[in-house]
Amino acid sequence: MIFLKKISNVGGLQIIQILRFTTFLLISIIFTKSSVSVENIGYYELSLFVASAVSFFWVNGLIQSLLPLYNSNKTFRVLSVNKKSKSPELFNAFFLLSAFSFLAFIFCIIFQRAFHIFDGVKDITFMNLVFVYILVSNPGHLVEYIYLLKNRSAELIIYGFVTFTIQLVIVTVPVITGYPIEYAVWGLIIISLIRLAWLMVLLKRHARFRLSKSFLKEHIALGTPLILSSLLSGSAQYVDGIIISASYDAANFAIFRFGAKEFPLVILLANGLSNAMLPEFSTREKMKNALGILKKRSMRLMHLLFPLTILLLFFSKVIYIAMFNENFSRSADVFVVYLLLIMSRLIFPQTILIGLKKTKIVLFASMVEIILNVSLSLFLMRHYGMVGVAVATSVVFLIEKIVLVAYNYFNLKISPREYIPVATYLIYSALLIAIFLLIDQRIIRLH
Repeated sequence: MIFLKKISNVGGLQIIQILRFTTFLLISIIFTKSSVSVENIGYYELSLFVASAVSFFWVNGLIQSLLPLYNSNKTFRVLSVNKKSKSPELFNAFFLLSAFSFLAFIFCIIFQRAFHIFDGVKDITFMNLVFVYILVSNPGHLVEYIYLLKNRSAELIIYGFVTFTIQLVIVTVPVITGYPIEYAVWGLIIISLIRLAWLMVLLKRHARFRLSKSFLKEHIALGTPLILSSLLSGSAQYVDGIIISASYDAANFAIFRFGAKEFPLVILLANGLSNAMLPEFSTREKMKNALGILKKRSMRLMHLLFPLTILLLFFSKVIYIAMFNENFSRSADVFVVYLLLIMSRLIFPQTILIGLKKTKIVLFASMVEIILNVSLSLFLMRHYGMVGVAVATSVVFLIEKIVLVAYNYFNLKISPREYIPVATYLIYSALLIAIFLLIDQRIIRLH
């Protein structure tokens, strides 16, 4: 417990992100090692894909806009002076998340036939359960950020270990003991209800139940560009999925999905750092100190994650076969390309912009990204198959970050050197690209 108390808010949020990914990864591994067919695994993966596709963007947008508003908003306070007091911001954020969840649920019920755009969805007999999962799971994300904003990282980590352990058990045990794959979705619904119940407890402790039309408008105004940005930028994986599902069957879709994953430590630690730093950029007075912290912490991530990523370039094929089975060896070819996303993940111009509430430029960069991603994916897939789609995603993500870095430099007069360890980043990136080109000539030729 003493060790947990020494973990910072950034560290706590990064750990919870790792726990989430690890849980879903272990579920996938357990299914592949059991007697569950590749087709049923594909149905399960496709269910998660649909659930995430209709909710990831507004969840991210609402959460990211809450973090700078918590300390500085026009409705309740200009600057938080007593973080131990009960917060009306938290209750209003919960209201918005719940309202969006209900709207997403209704949308899915009314337009469920639209999901047949994904090859294989029409064969899933439990889509109504997936829609219920969408309804009950999303408000629970607020739990993690209540702990973050209240500086309770130790409690956050304990919460994560308990809930994700329960999730692992109730999702996998019924299926591996012979029940249909839909029981995995029942398990996800049950753990979501548990998280929702705990959220009610935390809201009673930390939130003032005061609904404010003024704050809701402020939250939506700041969050709308972020919602649209998340929809466009974050939809890269869903665009990839749509393109693949339109060209391949459910089994091949599962192979792509298993490979179309970033190195978990990169995306999880990077997102954890970015979100945890957002409140630090909520006022201009904290800017200089926050930039220094962001640069220092991003350099620390580079020294850890770039070497590990380079190591994975050499051993991804062996790892995939060992973790799953021979049927998923082709997934490693896709995964190797997704490793290149580290170059865009470990620079954080968007953190500064969102913290300063300049969200429109973030939306613009995302629009550039999605246009390039669709066109480049379709072009490269004709020549390199699944790998071509992955290459397009890696390229356009980096272009998006370059646009934001340029905006910070030319419009806000914030030099990249103030928040990016430029020399360290360029050396590691050049080394990564050189090794990738040497190794992946074989993969490109295979496609």
